[in-house]
Amino acid sequence: MPVEYKDYYKTLGVKKEATPEEIKRAYRALARKHHPDVSKAPDASKRFKEVNEAHEVLSDPEKRIRYDQLGPDWERHANPGGNGQGRGGFQWVRTGQAGQDPFGGGEADFSDFFRTLFGEAVNGGTAGDRARGRARAGADAEHELEVTFTDAYRGAERTLELRRDEGPTRSLNVKIPAGVRDGQRIRLARQGGAGSGGGPAGDLYLRIRVRPHPFFARDADDLRADLPVALHEALLGSEVSVPTPRGRVALRIPPETQNGRTIRLAGQGMPRRDGGFGDLFVTVKIVLPQRLSDRERELIRELATSRADDDPRKDLL
Repeated sequence: MPVEYKDYYKTLGVKKEATPEEIKRAYRALARKHHPDVSKAPDASKRFKEVNEAHEVLSDPEKRIRYDQLGPDWERHANPGGNGQGRGGFQWVRTGQAGQDPFGGGEADFSDFFRTLFGEAVNGGTAGDRARGRARAGADAEHELEVTFTDAYRGAERTLELRRDEGPTRSLNVKIPAGVRDGQRIRLARQGGAGSGGGPAGDLYLRIRVRPHPFFARDADDLRADLPVALHEALLGSEVSVPTPRGRVALRIPPETQNGRTIRLAGQGMPRRDGGFGDLFVTVKIVLPQRLSDRERELIRELATSRADDDPRKDLL
């Protein structure tokens, strides 16, 4: 009798690229909803077991990788030549033993699909052996790491002092990639909580916080900034010096530039993953002169007289 493929992502209602935290949240919500002691639905027990089984696979990094490698066409990959040797060197063995209920409630009736994929011998033991002392992966951990804008632009290295549970402190060198964004997470495999029963350590996720810059504001891979421009520079046109992450560049301000005009400097933004760069957009902010001399006031009055017919508010309602 053919074994039915189980879509564990669909069971938990998450996407295939879901993070461990998203999987955990979905599992907890569904486990509460379908727990036989809470739900009165006739299929509550069945749904509860399906949710447990999906979480058992997707919360275990090694099981999840194996499950993702095979996909819906798992039977052909798991047994391409009929000899029980699966893709990647795994040995697939069908067994009638049930696994351990992840809630500690004794034996759990995992599906034939689960037992076919994960009932194989490990270190000379069977699924029943693992039910009595199953290896468990350690918990994932998260740590916030603040970097400067310059670090985010150029990339950097940091040395972290880590201590797992009550173990000794250890140093870990971490590379911050160029172009890293505020809020981005960097995964450090097997640097989280210690596993049990010979299971692997969890992962450590570094959540990056980029310190704000006084001039640049980030917009994905682009940068934006306000550029102060003198009145005569905007009226007559000029060449001004503009800061960029790589250093200052010369920018031509066209004559009669209006306040609020945005000018694009191509390739002067943040590094992109594809090796290119974003752009820098500077918005002209005209700075009016102060402490006018008598001669300057006279010239401005002459300008006002010659432009008496100009009404910048004529299009207002």
